[in-house]
Amino acid sequence: MRNPVRRTEVVIDLSALEHNAGLIRSKIGSNTKIMAVLKGDAYGHGAASVYPTLKKCGIESYAVSVWKEGAALRKNGCTEPVLILGDTHDEEYENLIKYDLTPTIFTLDAAEKLNEAAERSNCILSVNIKIDTGMSRIGLPANEESVDIIKKISMLPFLKITGVFTHFARADEPDGAAAKKQLDKYLYMLDLLEKAGVDVPMRHTANSPAILLRPESYLDAVRAGDILFGLCPVDEELWEKEDFRQVMSWYTYVVMVKEVPEGTEVGYGGTFVTKHPTRIATIPVGFADGYSRRLSNKGYVMIHGQKAPIIGKVCMNQFMVDVTDIDNVSRGDKVGLIDNDMTILRMADLIEANVDEIVCAVPTVIPRVYIHD
Repeated sequence: MRNPVRRTEVVIDLSALEHNAGLIRSKIGSNTKIMAVLKGDAYGHGAASVYPTLKKCGIESYAVSVWKEGAALRKNGCTEPVLILGDTHDEEYENLIKYDLTPTIFTLDAAEKLNEAAERSNCILSVNIKIDTGMSRIGLPANEESVDIIKKISMLPFLKITGVFTHFARADEPDGAAAKKQLDKYLYMLDLLEKAGVDVPMRHTANSPAILLRPESYLDAVRAGDILFGLCPVDEELWEKEDFRQVMSWYTYVVMVKEVPEGTEVGYGGTFVTKHPTRIATIPVGFADGYSRRLSNKGYVMIHGQKAPIIGKVCMNQFMVDVTDIDNVSRGDKVGLIDNDMTILRMADLIEANVDEIVCAVPTVIPRVYIHD
């Protein structure tokens, strides 16, 4: 931790972010653009704070989940295109125009209402069309009826289609069969759209696992989320062969150290009972801070470069660890909740979670400190 006054803080390594962006560029080449996915406040890393670094790296466009995330980017100086990946409620269409955001369209009704809103503002609004090729989430089905709908959307005078995209549901699978099936459906739709006279300026399908495993899906742009922040989106054995760096670390400190005798219950419910005299350190973070309760009796933290196992249940704002085998632990000692040993991936494995769950669970009230080593 950089500030000893703070109870806990998250450290964001911008040099690691730069490194990861460079790796992505080296993989996809110079003819394919990078769209940085900053949904969930940049996966908990702080979108407004990482934006200047990404801009310096030459990122050409951005994607977020909802219009408010896009508006926040605009307020912090973002001038590049910003795609809204999720839905925007009808009553909030004016905000898309106000902040020059690109909505995702998947119904003719929404397109017509957006066109009316753009007409009232006397502007041309960029939109992207979403094709559902197998995710079964939002999107127009890959069929000729959808081509007719997209053709009608393309003729609306105050909308401009600037991209058509799809999203892979299983791009992380090594054999690639499911992803190929989705890509074939998407390319089939592009062929139909071309024959129908619909111009598609930007084609994009590749998410993070596809960037690693499916180069045939790069097309005009790739959407980099997980790998931009050093989060594993594929099989761990494959991930270990890559050189992406974890961008987020998380630290706190030791509050109290005490020694208890054999047979002492620790924490709510007495789920841990000491088998020998034990030195316990109390840590001032808990599940209200985004530290998963599922780490109870199975996770560990790093103190003095050694593992301190969690004993007992993680409480709302505190938990306990066993420091019997770690010398000279005392109040104020630095504690690594997430670092180069207890990595985000390792923590996710311990609690059978997705890596994104780990980083997105750390609330924004936990201070972020941005470094560049």
